[in-house]
Amino acid sequence: MKKNDVKRQVSEAIGACQEKKAQDIAVLELEQGSGAFTDYFVVCSGTNPRQIQAIADEVEIRLKKKGHYHAHIEGYNQAEWILLDYVDFVVHIFSEHARKYYDLERLWKSAKKLGPSELKPTKAGAKTKRAPVRASRKKLA
Repeated sequence: MKKNDVKRQVSEAIGACQEKKAQDIAVLELEQGSGAFTDYFVVCSGTNPRQIQAIADEVEIRLKKKGHYHAHIEGYNQAEWILLDYVDFVVHIFSEHARKYYDLERLWKSAKKLGPSELKPTKAGAKTKRAPVRASRKKLA
């Protein structure tokens, strides 16, 4: 899959997490040589099992609307740590306690942390915007 397509999907997943008020959303871009099985991790927390499930549901609904389906889901019924595997990226939704315990950000500390704005896909061949050029005026004496 193209990198921009993956970025769009990850961005959509982040939007779903934000919609359901997920806390401490982090995106980890995993290095190619790190032995990682995916390109990105989206990590966030919920405050209770219902919210954690609601976040997972929203991610699934949004991505299904775009034609993307998870390959695997884990932990939905227990709602301590729900994992949604989309092959090119994985969404981890934790309870606060489980997130501290497993500490994926520390475990994958070699990964690059990204902000949601850094995931905006670039358009191929798109020109960058330039500041408008102002004509200089000569002062009249």
